[in-house]
Amino acid sequence: MDISLSDEQKMLREEVRRFAEEVVKPIAKRVDSDKVFPLEFFRSAGELGLAGVFVPERWGGAGMDTVSYCIVIEEISRVSASCGVILSVNNSLVCQPILDFGSDEQKEEFLKPLASGEKLGCFALTEPEAGSDAASIRTVAEKKGGKYFIRGSKVFITNGTNADLAIVFATLDRSLRHKGITAFLVPLDLQGVERSGEEYKLGVNGSGTAELVFDNVMVPEKYRLGEEGEGFKVAMKTLDGGRIGIAAQAVGIARGAFEEALEYAKTREQFGKPIKDFQAIQFYFADMITEIDAARILTWKAAWLKDNGKKYTLEAAQAKLFASQMAQKVTNLALQIHGGYGYTKDYNVERYFRDARITEIYEGTSEIHKLVIARELIGKI
Repeated sequence: MDISLSDEQKMLREEVRRFAEEVVKPIAKRVDSDKVFPLEFFRSAGELGLAGVFVPERWGGAGMDTVSYCIVIEEISRVSASCGVILSVNNSLVCQPILDFGSDEQKEEFLKPLASGEKLGCFALTEPEAGSDAASIRTVAEKKGGKYFIRGSKVFITNGTNADLAIVFATLDRSLRHKGITAFLVPLDLQGVERSGEEYKLGVNGSGTAELVFDNVMVPEKYRLGEEGEGFKVAMKTLDGGRIGIAAQAVGIARGAFEEALEYAKTREQFGKPIKDFQAIQFYFADMITEIDAARILTWKAAWLKDNGKKYTLEAAQAKLFASQMAQKVTNLALQIHGGYGYTKDYNVERYFRDARITEIYEGTSEIHKLVIARELIGKI
C-alpha cells in the first residue's frame, strides 16, 4: 500500500479545502447553534461531485476512489461535522448499497440524482428497540400481490428531516430474525410517511436527525433493493463501508480542533510568554498530531483495501474504533489548551468537543467494533 497521494488526489484535497473554507466554514457555527440543515451546502457539494464521490460517472458520480472519498469527508468535517456526516451518509449509506445491489433501472431512477446532489438520501435501519441488535427490527413489510406495505418507525435517522429517499429495512417475518429482513427504496413523499423535526442533540446539530414513521406505506416490488431476506446482508456490507467515512469524519474533527488549539497557543500568553512555549503544551500537541496521523493511515488502509477488491471488514472496524476514540482525546486536549475560554461558545473548540462524541456511537458503537475486530481475528486463528 502506497500512503502517498496521487497528483489528482492532492488537487482534490486543495479544491475541497478551499470549498470548505469559503462555503462551509462561514455557516458552520450557525448550522450548529440554530440546528439549520444546510441543504444549499449539499447542492453546492453535489455540483463539485462530492455527493457521489466514488459513484461511476455513468451513474451521476465523480468516478473517484475511496481514498479520495476519505479526503473529502476529512476536509469538510474539519470545519463542520454536521456537513461532513450529511455527505458521508449520502455517499456511503445510500449511494453505495444502490451501486452494489440495485438494478440498472433503480440506478437510473435513484442513484443518478443522489450522486449528483439533486436528491438527498438517508439510511433507515435503527429503531427504538433495535440499535446494535439490528436483527431485532420490528418494522414490517407485508407483501400483497406485487406490492409491499410497510409499517413501523425508525429513529436517529441522519438527513431524515430533508431526505428525498430512504433505504428502509423491514422484516417479512420477525421469527426469522436477520433472515427475514429486506431492504426497500422508499421515496419519502409517498402517502403514509411522516417525519419529526431535528432531534435536540449534544452535537452535529445540523445533520437533520429525525424519526421516520411508516403507516402502511405502499412500495412497489420494483423498489425492493436486492432479494427478499437479503436486507441484513445489504445493511452489514453497507455499514462496513460507512465506517470508513465516519473514521475520516473523526480525523477531520480532530484536525480542526488541533488547528484551533495550535493557533490559540501561539497568541495566548501566561507568565510572560505564549503558552506554546511551555513543555506541557508541546507534549499535548505531540500526542495529538501523532494520533491524528495514525488514525488517518488506518482509515486510508481500509479505503485502499476496499478500492482493490479485498476484504476490509477488520480494517474498517479498526479505523473507526481508533479514529473515534482519538477524536475524543484530541478534542478534549484542545479544549484544555483553551482553558476557560474553550468552555465558552465564543470559540469553535467546544463544538468540536461535542461533535466528536457521536463518532463513537453512530454506524456502530465502539463496543460493537471491538466485537467485530475480535471475531475477525479469532476466525483467522
